[in-house]
Amino acid sequence: MTPRFAGFEAKVRASFARQDFMGTAGAALVEVAPGRAVIACPVLPQMRQQHGFAHAALTFAIGDSAAGYSALSLMAEDEEVLTAEMKINLMAPAQGDRLVATGQVVRAGRRLCVVTASVTALPGSSETEVALLQGTMIPVRR
Repeated sequence: MTPRFAGFEAKVRASFARQDFMGTAGAALVEVAPGRAVIACPVLPQMRQQHGFAHAALTFAIGDSAAGYSALSLMAEDEEVLTAEMKINLMAPAQGDRLVATGQVVRAGRRLCVVTASVTALPGSSETEVALLQGTMIPVRR
């Protein structure tokens, strides 16, 4: 994957910093590379569902964001990213104290970017893949 301009990482990090929801959740953008983004997020008490697992909405949000930022890393300098559609498969309860979402670009076209994300729960020293997402991102001009 080849970025379209040298400042792609700074652009992705600046965009992430403007995401109020990610800030509220305590999420951090821990890695940016061409066609790849990784977001880590603590599972705060207010982000859990009634059984004590991370809420699926949190799982979806960080997966969608990681996938979106992987796409943004390959877009032009004057473009932003929007999710056109996103599907999630919840494969296991998100049990743990931290979630990590890894977004990857599958194919970047001029108008559509197909992406995936994997979300892993980290309770202590073990790791469980809890969700897979697949979707389509579109570029929008600023």
